[in-house]
Amino acid sequence: MRRFAAARLLICAASLSAAAGVARASELDDRLAGANLKRGQLMFILCKTCHELEPNLPHKAGPNLHGIMGRKAGSIAGFKFSDALARSGVVWTPETMDAWIKQPTALVPGSAMALAGLPSDADRASIIAWMLANGAKPAL
Repeated sequence: MRRFAAARLLICAASLSAAAGVARASELDDRLAGANLKRGQLMFILCKTCHELEPNLPHKAGPNLHGIMGRKAGSIAGFKFSDALARSGVVWTPETMDAWIKQPTALVPGSAMALAGLPSDADRASIIAWMLANGAKPAL
């Protein structure tokens, strides 16, 4: 009976991830491996309108994203997040960031993110790879 319940939980979790548009880790790993960092830097200009990635810079319309990977969404000190994002339970990983950049309101309905989303898998992977190489990884 326990095995059945555990298997059911895994199926439910996979269904929720698929419904929210979260890519499988292996699929995203393949896209990140082939990512174009120059393209990611260029595409991050869209993000830079509202976000910083450098440490110790102030928040803009959106929070500073330095060290964001591994953090719970809505938990960066000094920034007022939407209630939806703060209560979402999302933890930022390359997979959740991919889903977020693809369509923020699909991952967290009711969020205040201004970006409608980027449909290009390659562009999202390039942005995420550039972020990881330039400050999005958690501080050790």
